Amino acid sequence: MKLFFIITALLFPNLVFASEATTSLDLTHHIVGYLAILITVASYIAAMSEDVIELRKSKPMVLGAAAAWFAICIYYAIDGQAKVASLAFESNLLAYVELLLFILVSMTYLNTMEERGIFDALRIYLLNKRYSYRQLFWITGALAFVLSTIINGLAIGLLMGAVASAVGKKQPKFVAFACVNVVVAANAGGTFSPLGGISTLFVWQHGILHFFDFFHLAIPCLVNFLVPASIMHFFIPKETPDVSPQAINLRRGAKWVIALFALTLMITVCSNVFLLLPPAAGMMAGLGILQFFNFYLNKTAHEEQSDFAHVYQLFQVEVPKKNSKQTFDVFENVGHIDWDTLLFFYGAMMLIGAIGFVGYLDAIAHFLFGQMNPSVANILIGLSSAFVDNGTLMFAVLSMHPPIHAGQWLLLTLTLGVGGSLLAIGSAPGVGMLGQIKEYSFSFHLRWMPAVLLGYFASIAIHFWVNAAYF
Repeated sequence: MKLFFIITALLFPNLVFASEATTSLDLTHHIVGYLAILITVASYIAAMSEDVIELRKSKPMVLGAAAAWFAICIYYAIDGQAKVASLAFESNLLAYVELLLFILVSMTYLNTMEERGIFDALRIYLLNKRYSYRQLFWITGALAFVLSTIINGLAIGLLMGAVASAVGKKQPKFVAFACVNVVVAANAGGTFSPLGGISTLFVWQHGILHFFDFFHLAIPCLVNFLVPASIMHFFIPKETPDVSPQAINLRRGAKWVIALFALTLMITVCSNVFLLLPPAAGMMAGLGILQFFNFYLNKTAHEEQSDFAHVYQLFQVEVPKKNSKQTFDVFENVGHIDWDTLLFFYGAMMLIGAIGFVGYLDAIAHFLFGQMNPSVANILIGLSSAFVDNGTLMFAVLSMHPPIHAGQWLLLTLTLGVGGSLLAIGSAPGVGMLGQIKEYSFSFHLRWMPAVLLGYFASIAIHFWVNAAYF
């Protein structure tokens, strides 16, 4: 039990250190504190057992969050400090809303890409190349690793997960393996680039390391991806999927949607780095741009007989009459996002926020950096990212101002970035695909956790070897 609370430390600095800004009570040895822990553990166990008990992961998390915060707020109200607890709850809620808006826009763009036929086009292209399942396993993993250096891991996970699901429709075993590989690759690729990883971006923004210092983690991150992928390679079916008889047909505006998504990510990074705006601000700007593009396509729909007119003209085929369904609605794509995943995030953030407000996380944080070897502490913190978002963990550590040198900051960046791959719920790519890809499950990912853990420690060993000059 004690190990669990060490692993769940350091979340949400604005919550962990709430006691510094308010007169919050120390409930670490009170029944309310014990109850918050019990509720959190029970909620996580229920969420992890989704496949066994056939209960969606969001339900126990949302109910658990409500129960924990009601218990805390009732006690504070009895003590005459109801306002203190309500402000803490609002602080948690604000953190969640920022995450909600970010994910909402990402999923909306991906749903729009799917509606415009982009994923089908990529699937047909890969199938027609006659790649085997083993080759497709490496292709999707390599693409996830490379693209995640400049694009958000959640978006990469959803994108490559959708591609793997499409090319492996007749081979669900391949899809499950490919999704685990994509999670590991996306987290590893985003770890050595401030443009791709949230925790890496936080360290860069605080001026602790320079931009190019992070590229010293490139080899350790590559090892982290290659070790579990090489093990799983031998369990991938050797067959080759059938060639698709379909032609690649992109609907009107498909390429523009891709460009607008890239522009949205660029706006998000730039506004965060230069204007210090939260990532949600840039993503919402991108949603506004997509809405205006939606307006343009609908207004000009009468000028096109079909969304595929350019394809028919290319093959000199008579263009069919205009279909009234060729227009699309952005809000329809918003409605198709995975709300189970979004509500799971709500429950997780609110539950951990409750534990932080009670006082447990503050105590554990001081224990980690006050009484332990920095390398051991950083490795344990990295393991904790298997349960908790790495960005918030990193931000919490930064707020503690631990007296560690550059090599240890690189180690922390590495362990937090790749540690989330250990469990399906440990990172945004994994959680996102849990709701989107039916072949991918928490239990399947857990089955291959030893291979991922081997890659985790291998990358740490390579870091100590390659970057020995920093220690």
